[in-house]
Amino acid sequence: MAAGGGGGGAGGKSMKAVATDVGDGYMVINPLVLKKFDKDMVKELYEHLNKAMGAARNIAAPLTDILAMRQKNMKLQRLHNAIIILRHTARERRIPL
Repeated sequence: MAAGGGGGGAGGKSMKAVATDVGDGYMVINPLVLKKFDKDMVKELYEHLNKAMGAARNIAAPLTDILAMRQKNMKLQRLHNAIIILRHTARERRIPL
């Protein structure tokens, strides 16, 4: 998962695609992954993770559909954890978000 050149994200993906993959559980954000990201990439990923979090909150899952509620909550949990890790890494690297 090397950072791609020319504004690319992890593996040559856009940051929007990375945020979507994190929410869907296909990619995990951790300090090792973020080490490959430059300052602008970290800021852009933070913005897209927040947008994905807002979109996930707006998913209308009926209270009677346990599976849909679980999927929504897992997506929110994955995005929240990624944002917390990203904030911590940005603070360590002195990157203003």
